[in-house]
Amino acid sequence: MESSSATSGGSTRREATRQKLYEAAVTLIAEQGFSATTVDEIAERAGVAKGTVYYNFASKSVLFEELLRHGVGLLTASLREAAERTSREGGTNVDALDAMIRAGLVFIDRYPAFTQLYVAELWRTNRTWQSTLMVVRQQAVAVVEDALREGVAGGELSEEIDVSLTASALVGMVLVAALDWKSFQPERSLDDVHAALSRLLQGRVSGCR
Repeated sequence: MESSSATSGGSTRREATRQKLYEAAVTLIAEQGFSATTVDEIAERAGVAKGTVYYNFASKSVLFEELLRHGVGLLTASLREAAERTSREGGTNVDALDAMIRAGLVFIDRYPAFTQLYVAELWRTNRTWQSTLMVVRQQAVAVVEDALREGVAGGELSEEIDVSLTASALVGMVLVAALDWKSFQPERSLDDVHAALSRLLQGRVSGCR
């Protein structure tokens, strides 16, 4: 029992250290770019020794790849939880899509620097972590695809919907609209932005039958 507790404690401390490194890396890279950011700067911002960075990650590239995996994983989990909660409450699939839009906005509001990095990296094709980024992106989009497919199967949505493209468009809509909100219209509330995107969803998805 003592050994198990010690192992658990060590795991918790390592996860806390990794979280500090993620936060330091995403802030620095958002400020000055990946190439200009050094491991020394990441360690200093996180308040740890440089060796701690290499203890947890083999290189700066590995750290960034794991950062992308971690961040998109959090986004995916929040989308899935929103959809599942809506289902438990008896909502429709369009309600689930609307709940996911809000969950996405909440995530971006909480992690704007990560979202900025994520969107920027989607347009790059020369990164070593490109394949990882595509995998985790698809995991997030797949949650939206599931709600669309269920809506089509249940007659709630038109059979003419291109599920894959529509799911990507909805995710992209939230990402771009939220970045525009945070950068150029910060005076608007999350509720206000959600209401605008919700009206767009209702008109373009549920109203296309």
